[in-house]
Amino acid sequence: MSLLKTLILPPASLILLALLALWLRPRNARGRGFILSSSLVALYICSTPMFSNSALSFLQPIRSDPVALGDAQAIVLLGGGTVGHAPEYGRDSVNHLTLVRTRYAATLQRATGKPLLVSGGSGGKTISEAAQMRAVLTEEMGVPVQWLEDRSTNTYTNALESAKILLPQGVRRIYLVTHAWHMPRALLAFRHAGFEAIPAPTGFASFDWGDINLNDVLPRASALVTSYYFFHEVLGYAVYAFRIRS
Repeated sequence: MSLLKTLILPPASLILLALLALWLRPRNARGRGFILSSSLVALYICSTPMFSNSALSFLQPIRSDPVALGDAQAIVLLGGGTVGHAPEYGRDSVNHLTLVRTRYAATLQRATGKPLLVSGGSGGKTISEAAQMRAVLTEEMGVPVQWLEDRSTNTYTNALESAKILLPQGVRRIYLVTHAWHMPRALLAFRHAGFEAIPAPTGFASFDWGDINLNDVLPRASALVTSYYFFHEVLGYAVYAFRIRS
């Protein structure tokens, strides 16, 4: 599944299209030229901050204080990836995405005093993603973690495995912490699993259409990564929606 996802999403899919164009026989010059030019144009567009940042921000909920949306019984923090065998720590550790989420979960926990569940099983070489988040929260931020969910492999199973822990204890209403652009897919999964999830987003993407400059239309590797996140979320949401309805 991971390989298929990589091949479907840019930039791999666009590179494959370009290779397909080069493979076509010369007598199909028109089709060859169309496919090659289309893949190159799409690759350029996906590599611009103007497209990538605005597309990713389109997925985000409106910025709001989660506490103002209602009181919850607990906080659920979703992992966003790890660094296996981080040499400076001598063990697996959270990556930059997970650290952003962890920092906000700590802030929310201090503000509300609600018990915290960390969710993430895959990613680490020797330590689960959830255990890595717990280590950062307890050892570096002084924030207690009450529950650890370390069996999940993706957002969908984050929700199912968290439900096995929390719902039997009567914990249904939660603050859900993840990146703003990941929130639609996360809410879909957690509400399907039986939670009344209040969005607690962090790591917002942004683009100011009133202040466009040359740098916004020049290709960048970082913008291509952001575009990957966008298409990953769109594809993931579609797959989850189909899975839930079928």
